[in-house]
Amino acid sequence: MSFYADPSFFVALAAAVAGAAFLGLHEKPLKRYGLAVSVVLLACLFSKDVAGLALAAGFVLAAVACMRWLSADPKSSARFYAAVAVTLVPLVSAKAGAVFDQNLLGFLGVSYITFKALQVLFEIRDGLIERMNLFDYVYFLLFFPVFTSGPIDRSRRFAQDADAVRTRDEYAGLLARGILLLLVGMAYTFVIAVWLHRLYAPTAWGGGPFLAELGAQVQTAYVYGLYLFFDFAGYSLMAMGASYCFGIRTPRNFRAPFASIDIKDFWNRWNTTLSFWLRDFVFMRFSRLALKKRWFESRLTTACWGFVLDMVLMGAWHGLTPNYLLYGLYHGLLLAGTEAFQKKSKFYKQHKKEPWFKALSWFVTLQLVMIGFALFSGQATMLVKGAING
Repeated sequence: MSFYADPSFFVALAAAVAGAAFLGLHEKPLKRYGLAVSVVLLACLFSKDVAGLALAAGFVLAAVACMRWLSADPKSSARFYAAVAVTLVPLVSAKAGAVFDQNLLGFLGVSYITFKALQVLFEIRDGLIERMNLFDYVYFLLFFPVFTSGPIDRSRRFAQDADAVRTRDEYAGLLARGILLLLVGMAYTFVIAVWLHRLYAPTAWGGGPFLAELGAQVQTAYVYGLYLFFDFAGYSLMAMGASYCFGIRTPRNFRAPFASIDIKDFWNRWNTTLSFWLRDFVFMRFSRLALKKRWFESRLTTACWGFVLDMVLMGAWHGLTPNYLLYGLYHGLLLAGTEAFQKKSKFYKQHKKEPWFKALSWFVTLQLVMIGFALFSGQATMLVKGAING
């Protein structure tokens, strides 16, 4: 069974939602039922991958041990760094192994569960989480709607929803919204994205007129960008919808990203739970440390290097391949350039609120985003190789 792909999953989801609806509409708590359903569906997910199931179970046990060990002494730097290192081992080994077409310690969903486990460790270290209930933590890690495809939720927000016992009307509203999100997500993924994927046909630069060849490459980049959005946003909407049915308001992952007026705005709209996670736990921590150690001459320089580090890690999270790493570096440099332009340019400060400037900024941003998708998909690499070999 594959989540949000196989018909068998949707049959199982319908049955699970029916049970949740019965409990929710009778104003009963959903937390224990939600964990039980998650365990059953994850067992189905790994039914043909015993090794993956063992690795996932081992990760959960290790994450619980690290969480409890750090909770006993949150101020211990040694405990914190050791716990983070242990938590990162499966994800790093999986990404490194994929370069050589080997699966070392990876399992389905390792990326998302790792980021959730790390978030808890960071917030225990910062004193934001003083006590973490074992049941709540396991439920947070195993919650099935977001296990394979995100969005990346935060533990404190998740726990508030999980503990809430809602009135009949309140839960009915969540249930209705959840079903609507599921239907919209299915339309995105199984109708629009499938149609766009049929149009996606990357080709090398041909021998035709320059403008015709350029137009074909631009069209390919746009088709891929739109396909990626509707496919990924569709999965995210379905995950949100399933979450709502279990009383969990999983956050949105996309907020009209192609309406962005600059690259910073784009990353506040595209895959937001990942970009906000990296902002909070990588960019902000790096910036504080760099300012404290005086690594750079100014706050602006610190921020620019922070953006580059942030986005390179984002690219590496997708995979340790040239395409993904270049995509991350590209967006890191764009964010750094945008930050410098907005902080230093008098022209920007004078005209940033004018309609013509916003329209121009939106157009330029859209083209830069599509170039990034050409890097992400491998289209740009194919063109470069073709030019070298030609």
